Amino acid sequence: MSKRSLPDVRSFLFPGRDNGNGGDRRPTVEPNRRGDKSTADPRAEQGNAPASRGPNTAGNGSAGANVPEASNSPASTSTNAAQPNEEKLNQLLARINSLSSNPAKGEAPAGIVASGSSAVSPSATPTGNRQAINAAQTQQPSGNAQALSEPAKPSATGGVHSSSNPTTTAAAIPTAEEWAETTFVPREPQSFVEAGLTESAVEELLVKFLMARGDASGRDAAMQVKLPFALVNDLLQRMKREQLVYFRGASEMNDYVYQLTEFGRERAKRLIDHCTYFGAAPVPLNQYIASVKAQTIQNQHPTREDLEFAFSDLLINTHMFDRLGPAINSGRGLFLYGFPGNGKTSIAERVTAAFGKYIWIPRAISLDGHVMRLFDPMNHVEAPLESGGGLIDQYKVDKRWIRVNRPTIVAGGELTMENLEVTYNAVTGISEAPLQLKSNCGTLVIDDFGRQRMRTDELLNRWIVPLEKRYDFLNMSNGKKIQVPFDQLIVFSTNLEPKDLVDDAFLRRIPYKIEVPNPTEPEFRELFKIMCTVLSIAHDEQAITYLIETHYKPVERPFRCCQPRDLLLQVRNFCKYKKLKVELKPEYFDYAVENYFAVMG
Repeated sequence: MSKRSLPDVRSFLFPGRDNGNGGDRRPTVEPNRRGDKSTADPRAEQGNAPASRGPNTAGNGSAGANVPEASNSPASTSTNAAQPNEEKLNQLLARINSLSSNPAKGEAPAGIVASGSSAVSPSATPTGNRQAINAAQTQQPSGNAQALSEPAKPSATGGVHSSSNPTTTAAAIPTAEEWAETTFVPREPQSFVEAGLTESAVEELLVKFLMARGDASGRDAAMQVKLPFALVNDLLQRMKREQLVYFRGASEMNDYVYQLTEFGRERAKRLIDHCTYFGAAPVPLNQYIASVKAQTIQNQHPTREDLEFAFSDLLINTHMFDRLGPAINSGRGLFLYGFPGNGKTSIAERVTAAFGKYIWIPRAISLDGHVMRLFDPMNHVEAPLESGGGLIDQYKVDKRWIRVNRPTIVAGGELTMENLEVTYNAVTGISEAPLQLKSNCGTLVIDDFGRQRMRTDELLNRWIVPLEKRYDFLNMSNGKKIQVPFDQLIVFSTNLEPKDLVDDAFLRRIPYKIEVPNPTEPEFRELFKIMCTVLSIAHDEQAITYLIETHYKPVERPFRCCQPRDLLLQVRNFCKYKKLKVELKPEYFDYAVENYFAVMG
């Protein structure tokens, strides 16, 4: 839009008034002639003043302020006089003129963020970061969850390979590595429809929240349900008109403190009798399914370097790496079997580190009107983004989602069939997601397989179809079945031979069976050296040789990976009890062996 095409807004703001100001009879104010900055646009001092509509008074210190030239004629004096409203009008017109000018290619007008971009200008972003945030800058205004570019590839440092060297800049700008690791970022919804919610569903959460809290501001309510304040504020205004809430007092700008009316309290009591949940607004199931597809481990292909990083604190030989690598790349499942104490559980727990670091999961999922909690602090490790001008503010992340480390969930002998189904609490009306759903996009370890409280064939029959089809069916409390993703690497760790536990039909669905063998003597000695460093004990190779030649070889006692750590702890505890220097001596090992192998032989 050119300047000439702009209408004179004076006729709209002051109807019936001569546009030439000839008919203006309001009192006049002497224009600023002495460089007084009190009437100048404050943005002039910051280098962001709007374009002037006329020449400035000579010597006026407020460059860019709309102060007309002085004139000796009465009409000119009346025309150029500035009332406070007149100054605001001039600033408004100058602002419109500045916006109507053609900015340089690729630039937005001062103070305005280009449509579809973040508050960070791409031209101000280091080269290493532009590629990483390009997807965020070209995002659509839709609040639907969308995947960014193609899935990231893990690197040897547990991160990802990037085409450019990421440069760490201000905290408000995410690094290329951080963006590349996140193949899915949930965007803040612009409407309840984009959020997959109805106004009535959010209203129920707000009513129950105010019932429990007593009173709260609109921003506190928005923070509670994790939705944008603009959406919640409009809903609260409607609830006030319907006499569910009333204003108890003023809060921050454009906000109030709300409290339930008697009618609202009665409604809250009825809702709480049905379901007590009033946390983050739930995410619909279809959006969660889309997020799993975008973050699936099927798109992660760890290399040898990635495995070396994941198992950097374990002593694993080359042959074991070459067997584990393809199994982890398959993303399906594997058996780890062998004698106890050789690190099967330790290996299984570190597999996830070979994949990308983080995923996004919803705090709760909506299933046919039921609320199912997915985020579990006992099984998920939160990896919060930087707030206060950081990524979470710049890119408008949907706060109903939470970023966590790729999950590693371990279930041992306590596993029952109930843990694999949706758990419904009839008192609260809230459902809890099963273990396999919580472990999506990560690893589920069935430790000590074959010794669960449920029969082995019962567990295997439950998972034969999910392992093959990569989806599962869950039974809801209302009798419905829902289909959900089954996207995790399942690791069965057992001390028994797999063929003695399961039939051929199930073994076919677990394509990799890897034995974790006993360490060799050189590996056993190396483990002692590593653990001496960890426990701050001076390493003594002669004492280790005495231990092996005296307590292992004569009785043909097999080496186990856990024994160096356990024996060194016995030595350290003995020395501390006797107030002796902690060191390795043959007599200390005699004491440790007598205690440690007394029953095992």
